[in-house]
Amino acid sequence: MSSTTRRVRSEDPSRAGRYGKRADLIVHEEEPFNAETGLAALAEGPLTATDAFYVRGHGAVPQIDPAAWRLHLHGLVERELDLSLATLREAFREHTVTATLQCAGNRRAGLIAVRDIPGEAPWGPGATGTATWTGVALADVLALAAPLREAAHVGFDGADTCPEAEPAQRFGGSIPLDKAGRPEVLLAWAMNGDPLAPVHGAPLRVVVPGYIGARSVKWLERIEVRSTPWKGYFQHVVYRLLPEDGTPGPGAGMPLGLVALNADVLSPADGATLAAGPVEVRGHAFAGGERHVARVDVSLDGGTTWAQAELLEDLGLWAWRQWQITVDLAPGDHEILVRAWDSSAATQPEEAAALWNPKGYVNNARPRVRVRAAAA
Repeated sequence: MSSTTRRVRSEDPSRAGRYGKRADLIVHEEEPFNAETGLAALAEGPLTATDAFYVRGHGAVPQIDPAAWRLHLHGLVERELDLSLATLREAFREHTVTATLQCAGNRRAGLIAVRDIPGEAPWGPGATGTATWTGVALADVLALAAPLREAAHVGFDGADTCPEAEPAQRFGGSIPLDKAGRPEVLLAWAMNGDPLAPVHGAPLRVVVPGYIGARSVKWLERIEVRSTPWKGYFQHVVYRLLPEDGTPGPGAGMPLGLVALNADVLSPADGATLAAGPVEVRGHAFAGGERHVARVDVSLDGGTTWAQAELLEDLGLWAWRQWQITVDLAPGDHEILVRAWDSSAATQPEEAAALWNPKGYVNNARPRVRVRAAAA
């Protein structure tokens, strides 16, 4: 993938507009379309607007006729299923979940600043977002199919063909059956109360709260109940955490699943010049798995002392917590340092340098924002 990044302007006839996206998205690649949300858009509220929500694609957006589309469920089950969208809507109870999705490469730019990562897009902190997702519980569909005793994983196969794969193949991945049977995992047809947009996986996508975005497979066409994890390129080769000296390859490193505890500062912006005196600092924090954000601390002296931020609206276990704190800045240069804590009493690593890896994944180092306070 090209590491070229550009910010789209309103007069730019890029794919951002064609996909119903805002002009201020930060586009990393035009085809397949890859773009992240600007921090100003993330700061607009606890939910991320659909037209600002990040997009991570591995192939062209497929053209699918919703009326002809079918979902095929097979594998280690008592009965195979072929379901239309109408059948899913009519036969199963509708559910809505508020969930944060986050790309495994979120904040990769911070690792690239430590050491170059050739061939990987320099995602900043905007490959994350929170939305309401509506559809049916995957658990209800699996219950109808009745998994066999040896079933242990549930695989998902999308309609998008991915030329970067070796060999070229459709995007796919899997999650453990135990997670698939949880009520929060959805087969979703709506996002933020509107029908799912094609760029976000219409007519149906998986939403796997607490897991990296790659497990929330878009343009879903096939579900396979399996005894082993998915062996496709994007789970068995790509989305894996390698040691510093590791080489990508089938089964190398550790598979990425649960999102690591992370946080970021939404305002003020890095490099901003502000009026000295009281300054409101705002941001968000997210803990994957079944952990939740328990505390956020802010330091102005490099971590010698910390002040506790206020946690804002609680959107539920599967969503980030936005936070805020007012700090008093004397005239001069300042570094705002943040650390989040989760319900397991874990906090974020201190420096990105210790997290560098050849694919640039899981940068959850404590964010730092440098600002200048000017005397009135």
